[in-house]
Amino acid sequence: MTDLTGKRVLVIVTGYGVEQDELVVPLEHLRAAGATVTVASDGPGDVRTLVGDKDPGRTVPVDTTYDEADTAAADLLLVPGGTLNADSLRLQAAAIRIVDEFAAGARPVAAICHGPWALVEAGRVAGATLTSYPSLATDVRNAGGTWVDRAVVRDSGAGFPLVTSRTPDDLHDFLREVEAALVG
Repeated sequence: MTDLTGKRVLVIVTGYGVEQDELVVPLEHLRAAGATVTVASDGPGDVRTLVGDKDPGRTVPVDTTYDEADTAAADLLLVPGGTLNADSLRLQAAAIRIVDEFAAGARPVAAICHGPWALVEAGRVAGATLTSYPSLATDVRNAGGTWVDRAVVRDSGAGFPLVTSRTPDDLHDFLREVEAALVG
């Protein structure tokens, strides 16, 4: 595990439907490595995660809302998936503004599973090579990106560092590349 002391990660999610391991595993891993991780959502309270998009998972406290998040202070944006979460997230103008701010500032964005839907919605995949849950492949291609079926992809073809993965099964590879993007 890389020492991430002093690094700051902003996570954007909705209050319901995040795939448990795509939020909880990175959150715990990054914090254990010394990073400060802030969970931003559409409202205060807790995030209710799901397992497999259907079974109740753990709850995770929300630290701030999209509108109150200090995006300028974060070194990396993390966008977990979960079909319900990602579909709702891409309809949240404030969340898409955050994605756009990171991309426009050439700061790293890491998205897993259905998380890249937010990048598609922000118009930030053109020129990028990325992966996701397979059902997003057509959306990525239609938005000008190149979709590949790999455990993890690290790319900067869209003008900013982008780390993507397909599913919770790829978390080990995903977190390795997230760490690399944070340090450098």
